[in-house]
Amino acid sequence: MNTITIAVGSKRGPKLNAVTEALEAFSASLVHDARFEVVGVEVESGVSDTPASRKELMLGARQRAEALVEKGRRDRADWQYFVGLEGGLDVIHEGSSSNEMPRHSGLQQNGLRRVFLESWAYVSDGAHGHYGRSGGIELPEALAHEVLENGVELAEAIDRFAGAIGIRDAQGAWGVLSSNFITRQEAFRIAVIAAFAPFYNVKMYRGGAAGASNSMG
Repeated sequence: MNTITIAVGSKRGPKLNAVTEALEAFSASLVHDARFEVVGVEVESGVSDTPASRKELMLGARQRAEALVEKGRRDRADWQYFVGLEGGLDVIHEGSSSNEMPRHSGLQQNGLRRVFLESWAYVSDGAHGHYGRSGGIELPEALAHEVLENGVELAEAIDRFAGAIGIRDAQGAWGVLSSNFITRQEAFRIAVIAAFAPFYNVKMYRGGAAGASNSMG
């Protein structure tokens, strides 16, 4: 039986467990009759500790995966897939165009600020890569202010708000905000399943695209 090794750009339990659980859902469609191994490797995201925009979240996830590709080639590691995971905030200003959205601003001239916690994944096979993300859950304004205006890392801020320590490696901010109906691990699991879709559902993404092009022509 072939062994497919998936490198993940983190050694944190919730992230590694999320990838393992995601594989349980789609591994048979990805590679039939294979054994899967998940390896955690610490790499840098190249973004801030708490990304504060969708662009930064996507960049962090991709840069983790690309760092794994580079490390794998350098070390001649037998890794088939490379997974970068990034969690953070997406800031939306209702009533404002995207060009008018400041990264850190407590005062808006046009509309209300909404801040969402999101989990993003980027998966590469060394040649092609794709994104996936969880849903989003809105932060209380006081928590958003602590992170965006006061510069406190989300992991530290959520510990203070919940009166606990080490939440990031347990249920995460997702668990605190959703009363554990959605954990950090579950959010990343969904993001990973979404990011892997073009690999395990090749017929739709490649064949489907070709069919659409032909019909449009």
